[in-house]
Amino acid sequence: MPDYGRQMDEARAVLRRLSRIEALEREGAPPRSVLAEVHALLAEAEAWAAAERGGVELAEAALERCREALAEPAALP
Repeated sequence: MPDYGRQMDEARAVLRRLSRIEALEREGAPPRSVLAEVHALLAEAEAWAAAERGGVELAEAALERCREALAEPAALP
């Protein structure tokens, strides 16, 4: 079951990244800092989905929506 360990490592990386993003938001970090973490989260989530054997269609669809959103120019107030 060596794949299971890899899947867990990928899942933990995603959860750690989400915690960092939440902490940055609570601290009122600059948007650029949060966005950098979101980009890293996307890469980690893609790795996690790739490590899974199946049943990740919803996750892959969500990742695609995230990729599309990040590719759009940012709307500034």
